[in-house]
Amino acid sequence: MGICLDELRLMVIRPTLKHLRAWSAGMENLLLGTAARESQLGFHLKQGRRHGLGIYQIQPHTHRHIWDHYLIDHPALASKVRGLASQRDFLHHPHSELATNLRYATAIAWLIYHSAGVDDVEENDVAAMARLWHQYFHHGPVATEQDFRQSYAQLVKKGKGGITDSTHRYSAVHPTPHPAPRSGPAARAGNRPSRQPLA
Repeated sequence: MGICLDELRLMVIRPTLKHLRAWSAGMENLLLGTAARESQLGFHLKQGRRHGLGIYQIQPHTHRHIWDHYLIDHPALASKVRGLASQRDFLHHPHSELATNLRYATAIAWLIYHSAGVDDVEENDVAAMARLWHQYFHHGPVATEQDFRQSYAQLVKKGKGGITDSTHRYSAVHPTPHPAPRSGPAARAGNRPSRQPLA
Protein backbone atom coordinates (compact mmCIF):
# COMPACT_ATOMS: atom_id res chain seq x y z
CA MET A 1 0.00 0.00 0.00
CA GLY A 2 1.42 3.35 -1.05
CA ILE A 3 0.12 6.89 -0.63
CA CYS A 4 -3.65 7.44 -0.54
CA LEU A 5 -4.73 8.12 -4.13
CA ASP A 6 -6.96 11.12 -3.41
CA GLU A 7 -4.40 12.70 -1.08
CA LEU A 8 -1.67 12.32 -3.70
CA ARG A 9 -4.00 13.79 -6.30
CA LEU A 10 -5.33 16.72 -4.25
CA MET A 11 -2.38 17.60 -2.04
CA VAL A 12 0.57 16.94 -4.36
CA ILE A 13 -0.09 16.50 -8.07
CA ARG A 14 -2.90 19.00 -8.61
CA PRO A 15 -1.35 21.94 -6.71
CA THR A 16 2.02 21.28 -8.35
CA LEU A 17 0.56 21.32 -11.85
CA LYS A 18 -1.40 24.47 -11.03
CA HIS A 19 1.78 26.10 -9.69
CA LEU A 20 3.38 25.32 -13.06
CA ARG A 21 0.25 26.47 -14.92
CA ALA A 22 0.02 23.03 -16.48
CA TRP A 23 -3.02 21.47 -14.82
CA SER A 24 -5.49 19.36 -16.72
CA ALA A 25 -7.45 16.31 -15.61
CA GLY A 26 -5.61 14.24 -18.21
CA MET A 27 -2.12 15.29 -17.12
CA GLU A 28 -3.11 14.73 -13.49
CA ASN A 29 -4.18 11.19 -14.33
CA LEU A 30 -1.06 10.55 -16.42
CA LEU A 31 1.14 11.43 -13.44
CA LEU A 32 -1.00 9.30 -11.12
CA GLY A 33 -0.69 6.43 -13.58
CA THR A 34 3.06 6.96 -13.79
CA ALA A 35 3.40 6.84 -10.00
CA ALA A 36 1.19 3.75 -9.90
CA ARG A 37 3.34 1.94 -12.45
CA GLU A 38 6.72 3.08 -11.17
CA SER A 39 6.34 2.75 -7.40
CA GLN A 40 2.82 1.51 -6.62
CA LEU A 41 1.91 5.08 -5.59
CA GLY A 42 4.93 5.41 -3.35
CA PHE A 43 5.17 1.93 -1.86
CA HIS A 44 8.84 1.95 -2.96
CA LEU A 45 11.10 5.01 -3.06
CA LYS A 46 14.20 3.01 -4.06
CA GLN A 47 13.87 -0.45 -5.55
CA GLY A 48 16.84 -2.74 -5.06
CA ARG A 49 19.76 -1.89 -7.33
CA ARG A 50 17.69 0.25 -9.67
CA HIS A 51 18.80 3.85 -9.95
CA GLY A 52 15.34 5.44 -9.97
CA LEU A 53 14.24 7.47 -6.96
CA GLY A 54 10.94 8.52 -5.45
CA ILE A 55 7.34 7.85 -6.35
CA TYR A 56 8.11 8.27 -10.07
CA GLN A 57 11.44 6.37 -9.93
CA ILE A 58 13.25 9.16 -11.78
CA GLN A 59 16.88 8.40 -12.54
CA PRO A 60 19.61 10.90 -11.59
CA HIS A 61 20.84 11.19 -15.19
CA THR A 62 17.29 12.04 -16.33
CA HIS A 63 17.02 14.62 -13.56
CA ARG A 64 20.33 16.15 -14.63
CA HIS A 65 19.28 16.16 -18.28
CA ILE A 66 16.08 18.10 -17.51
CA TRP A 67 18.09 20.86 -15.80
CA ASP A 68 21.05 20.97 -18.17
CA HIS A 69 19.24 20.58 -21.49
CA TYR A 70 15.70 21.90 -20.98
CA LEU A 71 15.29 24.21 -18.01
CA ILE A 72 18.51 26.03 -18.92
CA ASP A 73 16.56 27.53 -21.83
CA HIS A 74 13.39 28.24 -19.83
CA PRO A 75 14.45 30.48 -16.92
CA ALA A 76 10.96 31.44 -15.73
CA LEU A 77 9.89 27.81 -15.53
CA ALA A 78 13.21 26.88 -13.93
CA SER A 79 12.59 29.45 -11.21
CA LYS A 80 9.17 27.94 -10.44
CA VAL A 81 10.60 24.44 -10.24
CA ARG A 82 13.55 25.54 -8.12
CA GLY A 83 11.08 27.19 -5.76
CA LEU A 84 9.65 23.75 -4.97
CA ALA A 85 13.03 22.37 -3.89
CA SER A 86 14.73 22.73 -0.52
CA GLN A 87 16.80 25.87 -0.15
CA ARG A 88 20.02 24.22 1.04
CA ASP A 89 19.76 20.46 0.63
CA PHE A 90 19.15 20.82 -3.10
CA LEU A 91 22.58 22.43 -3.55
CA HIS A 92 24.41 19.51 -1.92
CA HIS A 93 22.14 16.54 -2.65
CA PRO A 94 19.88 17.51 -5.56
CA HIS A 95 18.84 13.97 -6.49
CA SER A 96 17.62 13.16 -2.98
CA GLU A 97 14.81 15.66 -3.58
CA LEU A 98 13.31 13.11 -5.96
CA ALA A 99 12.71 10.76 -3.03
CA THR A 100 11.94 13.20 -0.22
CA ASN A 101 10.09 16.07 -1.88
CA LEU A 102 6.82 14.97 -3.49
CA ARG A 103 5.95 18.24 -5.18
CA TYR A 104 9.45 18.72 -6.59
CA ALA A 105 9.50 15.13 -7.89
CA THR A 106 6.09 15.72 -9.46
CA ALA A 107 7.38 18.82 -11.25
CA ILE A 108 10.32 16.87 -12.67
CA ALA A 109 8.03 13.99 -13.72
CA TRP A 110 5.80 16.48 -15.54
CA LEU A 111 8.87 18.03 -17.17
CA ILE A 112 9.94 14.66 -18.55
CA TYR A 113 6.68 14.54 -20.47
CA HIS A 114 6.52 18.27 -21.20
CA SER A 115 10.07 18.44 -22.59
CA ALA A 116 9.09 15.63 -24.99
CA GLY A 117 6.16 17.71 -26.25
CA VAL A 118 3.42 16.09 -24.16
CA ASP A 119 1.21 18.85 -22.78
CA ASP A 120 -2.07 16.98 -22.30
CA VAL A 121 -3.88 13.71 -22.79
CA GLU A 122 -7.55 12.78 -22.66
CA GLU A 123 -8.66 12.29 -19.06
CA ASN A 124 -9.82 8.69 -19.50
CA ASP A 125 -7.61 7.55 -22.39
CA VAL A 126 -5.52 5.05 -20.46
CA ALA A 127 -4.19 3.45 -23.66
CA ALA A 128 -2.74 6.82 -24.75
CA MET A 129 -1.26 7.36 -21.28
CA ALA A 130 0.37 3.93 -21.48
CA ARG A 131 1.92 4.79 -24.86
CA LEU A 132 3.24 8.11 -23.59
CA TRP A 133 4.68 6.50 -20.47
CA HIS A 134 6.35 3.73 -22.46
CA GLN A 135 7.76 6.09 -25.07
CA TYR A 136 8.99 8.95 -22.90
CA PHE A 137 9.19 7.85 -19.28
CA HIS A 138 9.80 4.12 -18.96
CA HIS A 139 13.22 2.84 -17.95
CA GLY A 140 14.68 -0.04 -16.02
CA PRO A 141 13.41 -3.62 -16.27
CA VAL A 142 11.38 -4.66 -19.28
CA ALA A 143 7.79 -3.48 -19.00
CA THR A 144 4.99 -3.00 -21.49
CA GLU A 145 2.07 -0.67 -22.07
CA GLN A 146 -0.13 -3.45 -20.72
CA ASP A 147 1.78 -3.23 -17.42
CA PHE A 148 0.90 0.46 -17.21
CA ARG A 149 -2.76 -0.22 -17.98
CA GLN A 150 -2.87 -2.95 -15.35
CA SER A 151 -1.31 -0.72 -12.67
CA TYR A 152 -3.71 2.08 -13.61
CA ALA A 153 -6.73 -0.23 -13.34
CA GLN A 154 -5.64 -1.63 -9.98
CA LEU A 155 -4.42 1.53 -8.24
CA VAL A 156 -5.93 4.57 -9.97
CA LYS A 157 -9.23 3.62 -11.59
CA LYS A 158 -10.24 1.18 -8.86
CA GLY A 159 -9.29 3.60 -6.10
CA LYS A 160 -10.64 6.71 -7.79
CA GLY A 161 -12.79 8.71 -5.43
CA GLY A 162 -14.54 10.51 -8.26
CA ILE A 163 -12.83 13.79 -7.36
CA THR A 164 -12.40 15.84 -10.52
CA ASP A 165 -13.69 19.23 -9.42
CA SER A 166 -10.72 21.60 -9.11
CA THR A 167 -12.66 23.63 -6.52
CA HIS A 168 -13.21 20.65 -4.21
CA ARG A 169 -13.03 21.62 -0.55
CA TYR A 170 -12.76 19.64 2.62
CA SER A 171 -14.85 20.59 5.67
CA ALA A 172 -13.42 19.84 9.08
CA VAL A 173 -15.62 18.12 11.63
CA HIS A 174 -14.69 18.93 15.21
CA PRO A 175 -15.95 16.77 18.08
CA THR A 176 -18.18 18.50 20.62
CA PRO A 177 -16.60 18.52 24.10
CA HIS A 178 -20.01 18.23 25.85
CA PRO A 179 -23.19 16.35 24.93
CA ALA A 180 -25.66 18.29 22.82
CA PRO A 181 -28.60 19.76 24.75
CA ARG A 182 -31.82 17.73 24.75
CA SER A 183 -33.87 20.64 23.43
CA GLY A 184 -33.26 23.77 21.40
CA PRO A 185 -31.31 24.28 18.22
CA ALA A 186 -27.91 22.60 17.95
CA ALA A 187 -24.84 24.80 17.51
CA ARG A 188 -23.43 24.78 14.02
CA ALA A 189 -19.79 24.61 13.46
CA GLY A 190 -21.17 26.49 11.51
CA ASN A 191 16.72 34.86 -13.49
CA ARG A 192 18.21 32.41 -15.73
CA PRO A 193 19.36 29.13 -14.16
CA SER A 194 23.05 28.40 -13.69
CA ARG A 195 24.76 26.31 -16.34
CA GLN A 196 26.58 24.37 -13.64
CA PRO A 197 25.32 20.76 -14.01
CA LEU A 198 23.72 18.90 -11.16
CA ALA A 199 26.05 16.71 -9.14
